[in-house]
Amino acid sequence: MTTMKKSAEAGLNKKTFVERLKMDLKNHWQMYLMALPVILYFLLFNYLPMAGIIMGFQKYSVRKGILGSQFIGFANFTRFFTGPYFWRLLRNTLLISFYGLIFSFPLPIIFALCLNEVRNAKFKKLVQTISYLPYFISVVVVVSILFDFGKSNGIITNIAQHFGWNGGAVIASSKWFRSLYIGSNLWQHLGYNSIIFISALAAIDPTLYEAARIDGANRWQQTLHVTLPGIASTIVVLLILRLGQIMGVGYEKIILMYGPSTYETGDVIASYTYRVGIIDGDYGYSSAVNLFNSIVNMIVLFTSNWFSRKLNDTSIF
Repeated sequence: MTTMKKSAEAGLNKKTFVERLKMDLKNHWQMYLMALPVILYFLLFNYLPMAGIIMGFQKYSVRKGILGSQFIGFANFTRFFTGPYFWRLLRNTLLISFYGLIFSFPLPIIFALCLNEVRNAKFKKLVQTISYLPYFISVVVVVSILFDFGKSNGIITNIAQHFGWNGGAVIASSKWFRSLYIGSNLWQHLGYNSIIFISALAAIDPTLYEAARIDGANRWQQTLHVTLPGIASTIVVLLILRLGQIMGVGYEKIILMYGPSTYETGDVIASYTYRVGIIDGDYGYSSAVNLFNSIVNMIVLFTSNWFSRKLNDTSIF
């Protein structure tokens, strides 16, 4: 009797949901029409390509396609985990991401806090504009600048030689690769990444600062007890998203910068996937490597989000 009652309730709820959906579509069809291009975009370019995941479990052949290629299970994953480059790729990916997190994440916050203390509006706008400009420079141009400054007689190499470096062009040195990569990223994205923190600072209630001044708080104490708590939720959400990309070092700049002499410190999982997939044409194997990368990113994202929700009730979902 109870089972029949639950089934009847489920059928009623389903019918009610369909009716509500039809009514909502009828009353707000303009909104759904506006959202249709976005929905189609995500379906075509984000969800539909996920069918290609099965390539990671196949000995994929372009001629046979996904439906005709031989299924080999986890052989591609085993090949990657037991291959000669696995630990090097994992180490380089994690180190570049970790160094990027250490330097590229807190510095935009510090930069936004410093700008927030500037009282001269014209000077503040000038500094903001100058800091934003590098973001709009193409990655190709940025790497070209690095090659020009890092060649044997370039300015970066000359400065390094002044401090005792005698290894030739720094752009061709594996010891300098991570520093050049992270330093150029910081220069290019510092101003742009600070925008969201500047917006969060502008949303803080000014009366909180007035109350802190009445209580005798100096500028540092106001920053510590009013400003930072006011943007804490923004910092946490962006940190979670950044941790979710811990294995997602982009290959575009890497493949423009690196070469055989810098593979030891510059070759990451994304660039290796590009090399074996696009250049060597081993699509099944590259799909397996990329799938492993995505799964690790997803695990880190969910884990960091869970910890954040437990510790301070701030999360992205």
